[in-house]
Amino acid sequence: MRVVYIAPIEALAKERYRDWDLKFNKGLGLQVVELTGETAMDLKLLEKAQIVITTPEKWDALSRRWKQRKYVQQISLFIADELHLIGGQGGPVLEVIVSRMRYIASHQVENKIRLVALSTSLANAKDLGEWIGATSSHGLFNFPPGVRPVPLEIHIQGVDIANFDARMQAMTKQTHTAIVQHAKKEKEKPAIVFVPSRKYVRLTAVDLMTYSSPESDKQPPPFLLHSAEELEPFISKIQEEMLRETLRHGVGYLHEGLSSLDQGVVTQLFEVGWIKVCVTSSSMCWGLPLTAHLVVVMGTQYYDGQEDAHTDYAFTDLLQTMGHASRPLLDNSGKCVILCHAPRKEYYKKFLYEAIPVESHLHHFLHDNFNAEVVAGVIVNKQDAVDYLTWTFMYRRLTQNPNYYNLQGVSHSHLSDHLSELVENTLSDLEASKCITIEHDVGISPSNLGRIASYYYISYTTIERFSSSLTLKTKMKGLLEILASASEYEQLPIRPGEEDVTRRLINHQRYSFENPKCTYSHVKANALLQAHFSRQHVGGNLALDQQEVVLSAGRLLQAMVDVISSNGWLNRALLAMEVSQMVTQGLWERDSMLLQLPHLTKELAKRCQENPGKSIEMVFDLVEMEDDERQELLQMSDTQLLDIARFCNRFPNIDMSYEVQDDENVSAGKNITLLITLERDLEGKTEVGPVSASRYPKAKEEGWWLVVGDTKSTDQLLAIKRVFLQRKSSVKLEFAAPAQPGKKTYTLYLMCDSYLGCDQEYSFCVHVKDSSDPYEDGMRVKILREYRHFTGEGFYGCCGWSNVFNFPISFPRTCGDL
Repeated sequence: MRVVYIAPIEALAKERYRDWDLKFNKGLGLQVVELTGETAMDLKLLEKAQIVITTPEKWDALSRRWKQRKYVQQISLFIADELHLIGGQGGPVLEVIVSRMRYIASHQVENKIRLVALSTSLANAKDLGEWIGATSSHGLFNFPPGVRPVPLEIHIQGVDIANFDARMQAMTKQTHTAIVQHAKKEKEKPAIVFVPSRKYVRLTAVDLMTYSSPESDKQPPPFLLHSAEELEPFISKIQEEMLRETLRHGVGYLHEGLSSLDQGVVTQLFEVGWIKVCVTSSSMCWGLPLTAHLVVVMGTQYYDGQEDAHTDYAFTDLLQTMGHASRPLLDNSGKCVILCHAPRKEYYKKFLYEAIPVESHLHHFLHDNFNAEVVAGVIVNKQDAVDYLTWTFMYRRLTQNPNYYNLQGVSHSHLSDHLSELVENTLSDLEASKCITIEHDVGISPSNLGRIASYYYISYTTIERFSSSLTLKTKMKGLLEILASASEYEQLPIRPGEEDVTRRLINHQRYSFENPKCTYSHVKANALLQAHFSRQHVGGNLALDQQEVVLSAGRLLQAMVDVISSNGWLNRALLAMEVSQMVTQGLWERDSMLLQLPHLTKELAKRCQENPGKSIEMVFDLVEMEDDERQELLQMSDTQLLDIARFCNRFPNIDMSYEVQDDENVSAGKNITLLITLERDLEGKTEVGPVSASRYPKAKEEGWWLVVGDTKSTDQLLAIKRVFLQRKSSVKLEFAAPAQPGKKTYTLYLMCDSYLGCDQEYSFCVHVKDSSDPYEDGMRVKILREYRHFTGEGFYGCCGWSNVFNFPISFPRTCGDL
């Protein structure tokens, strides 16, 4: 049995993992895992798991090669949660993975897959149900919006103030009134307040604290449900000073910029009922583990930096915030107060009390999905592409809502023409970006660029930009600019006031811009990447953005290495590999490699470098020192030294041996085969653990590149292979011998993608013989010996092999070199 559960976003996946690990793993002994997004690690997790929790993007990346991955084919139950989000921003990916699982299920006789989808009340639930194979007779259940585990009272109030800040200020007083009104008889009923941004989280919490301050010092704050003395041990752990003050008045707040410790303390105090009010940003609604008797949505708009305007919340986000007013077994009903701009009041009245319709957005995002299916071999011609679309939700909705999809009519011919045009345009764009080739206007085959884009789960526009922008002369600055220009960073948000922060950030980095356009997402991505390498602190929302930039940079750099390798540029490929190490460890390549170690500062690294007797520059130098010398040099506590010891135990120590197969018979123009053996010292461990990288946002498994290059004459990359090494591995590399015979020198590199200072480099020689000789070496020796025997003469020298059977007897005596 293998179950896959799809949560729409990572925060919700983590919440579900915490819940199910307790319920199914500890309770029933079932192996529950959450996928990481690292392909190699996820394949191992998938192999051993019975319940897999993941997001649409991670499952899309893993299931694209389902024909080669038997564990993907062995799914018994596939659960897609929040399926109404198929009409939202991430909807196309959700639609693609459900369509793929349906396709896999229909092509497998021996293994049946059950599909279960969950969503809010929908106006067109029948279309979604029939799409996944749930017929209305026994598999489709669609309840009215008012049917909830806990009945919900919804109050919508309009505020007729045009200015956004002034309107938010007015809403704060109404929020306080709503909390007091709906909990006046039920003092211990908690309330959650959702506000548009981190800025308003603090402002609202402080205002609510002020409004609720007791008239005399003898009275306790009304929102504080326990004594201040009992609360103080928890408040003392809080790092943010303003949060400590609001908590003393029973008001906590949460936003993405808080430390995990602060978030944990506030969450715990609210869950156990010691504080009554929690203010949080609306963007946290999906992963928030808290529920309350009352939810106040204070404003239904947020600032969109890219549009430079205030935009309405997505309707699905609004429904999610309302869902937090549900405490089964604790409340008979929940209450939700929505405060909005007065002109929007009727709009929310209409849609909050009715089931919502959903439509597909897949027709705007077909390129990458088509490319993935071409690479997987599902689409091999244009008719296959049309057939692929018939598995999608979009196909079912085309004739139901033709105007939305720009369909001219609902007849079969109209539908056929529309799909053909959609396929033609999409495939033409893919061909122009060199991801696919179209043969004879019908057959479709993937190109090298298309395979790279599909494997690393990156956009076809990104791979096209890499291919056209990277050159033989690209240096570090240019490589970082090309990396930051990837389409994956286009959705990086630009928030109010961030333009100046980004400008200051980029101007103080190693590679700055003359006139940086700080409203551009790629400039922000570049600034955050360089700040990561410089270990420069960025707080708040920028820290979260930096995590996203760093995580995406890993797979983008691996794709970049493959693009560069396809062009045979050795030094550019090694540079990209070096940047991958920088991304993982949060260091520049010129920094001391000792800074990878925990607790090591720049001053301490400099002291190690200036160590009398022997300069300590590498991790291995530190490992080889005597214990007392090391302790005297580092001057650290035992706990800190233990952390360093753990890092050193994980630091790769690899023995590499290699040989050229049949090196005496390597002919010009033929293939040279290099046999490589890699053996790792695991220090008694059974397997390699995750990379030790405190600056990397999540667990990562180290990977390696084996590279053969010609550094003597052409600076050309001849062979490359990516390997994941445990204890021992044997690898075969093949590359073409040069056309000219003679002695050739090559360089073999072993490059890590995660650690600095553990790469290896070796030179080896190959004697290439002339492939135009009609005789093998053994035949030459035999003929020359026979000539010497029959003539009674000594060996005089070499003559042309073409007339080896009629040596001229008068041939000059020279010292021949056999």
